[in-house]
Amino acid sequence: MGTTGADHLIANAVHNGVEVCFANPGTTELHIVEALDKQPGMRSVLSAFEGVCSGAADGYARMAGKPALGLFHLGPGFANSLANQHNARRHHTPMINLIGDQTTSHLRFDAPLTSDIDALAGWAGHTVHTASAQACGQQMADAVAFTLSGDERIVSLVMPADHAWGAADVVLHDADVAPRAHPSADAIAEAAEALRTPGAVMIVGGAEISDRAVVLLGRIRVATGATIHLTRTAKLAVGRHLPALRELPYFPAPLFAALADVTTAVMVGRSEPVTFFGYPDHPSQALPASAQKIELAGVDVDLERLLTEIADHLGADTDDTVDHAPLPEADPGPLDTRNLGAAFAAAVPEGAIVLGESISSGGTYRYLTAQAAPHTLLGVLGGAIGGGLPSAIGAAIACPDRPVLALQADGSSLYTVQSLWTMAREALDVTTVICANRRYQILDVELANAALDVGAAGRRLTDLGSPDIDFVKLGEGFGVPGRRATTGAELIDALDWAAREPGPHLIEAEL
Repeated sequence: MGTTGADHLIANAVHNGVEVCFANPGTTELHIVEALDKQPGMRSVLSAFEGVCSGAADGYARMAGKPALGLFHLGPGFANSLANQHNARRHHTPMINLIGDQTTSHLRFDAPLTSDIDALAGWAGHTVHTASAQACGQQMADAVAFTLSGDERIVSLVMPADHAWGAADVVLHDADVAPRAHPSADAIAEAAEALRTPGAVMIVGGAEISDRAVVLLGRIRVATGATIHLTRTAKLAVGRHLPALRELPYFPAPLFAALADVTTAVMVGRSEPVTFFGYPDHPSQALPASAQKIELAGVDVDLERLLTEIADHLGADTDDTVDHAPLPEADPGPLDTRNLGAAFAAAVPEGAIVLGESISSGGTYRYLTAQAAPHTLLGVLGGAIGGGLPSAIGAAIACPDRPVLALQADGSSLYTVQSLWTMAREALDVTTVICANRRYQILDVELANAALDVGAAGRRLTDLGSPDIDFVKLGEGFGVPGRRATTGAELIDALDWAAREPGPHLIEAEL
């Protein structure tokens, strides 16, 4: 039997550096499954839910710096992936969605699984329909190039089943990646001088802030006296070897307070900070209306190069003093957010990757990252719940020599709890700590901030008890061994247990 369009497509993916496919295939994708099987350079990872596939592809690409494939069954299967497609879009993650479709001759009969794939995929990013079995190789190469060029980095390739099984010669095409945009020397000089203004701030965020970028930001801070603010960042280098940089607050009142006295704002990687939601009596934009606002570059800029040029213009060659206090010892008593965060920060080994999807319980850890061992923090920028556990899968596959820890809220873990099965199946070195406060705590905070007094029926909509969820049993059911911790001492012991041997572990931390 000769080669097919699916062979042509996957061969071009591998040729252009795509090495992993996170898949939940169906009937229309079976020829693609066969093509994946023929490629020794492609690792195929099955997930039991499409939202795990998209989140894992996101985590993988953030750590590997190149796209993964996600393989989805028609429109409904792809629709299941959309929440983490949204997060990936906010992370500016390079990703390629491969979506099977009905045969071209069958589309007109409106079979039960036929849907408007364009409407779904177009929302997530750029949509391309394979033109034919022979044209799809060039289209895959173009898709790889698109994901690595500019700040819109998700491509969905829609492949009718007859294009997948159609005869095609395998011809390899090279991805033509466009050079990154970069501000002019005059724009960089103007922004650098603006940072010398009293009341100036530099606001940096977006896809990645590396160790080198943090060092340069510290030097710029020393040279100018400007305050450095981070917005939520998809991939951030943290640890006691670096100057302490803080993300802007999540809630509106402290956010506005942090920026109240700003006269000049130089923004890199993000436009002006805005509140997550609209609130009564609060503007949406967080900077004072009177502030001068300089949007220097978007997320597609080479941040290290840009910061080097700003530092050179300023003569900023003095490192910010790194003199962090030692980590506090975790109180061995009953668990609360403070001793949970202290124990977790102390347990993070050097070189680890941490997935933080716990706003209300993870704040202490996030504050202590400046005092912890050097590691990488992957955030969830888009706010769609359920990105933490799948991204841990992708990160562990991208960096098998680095331990991965997921600090995970109990409520959000349930959105993609199937991730635990993939962790066990792939024998991934991921330790998941479930912050089990039995509530959607963030909603309780928002209710209090809004001065709303809800009754018993309303409180049930923020309550995850009655019955309590047994995460240790859930993990064991998926093949992940687990322990429960109710005190700081028990949590320290459980984290030590998880670190002693590779492989997935789960710790339910009862708050």
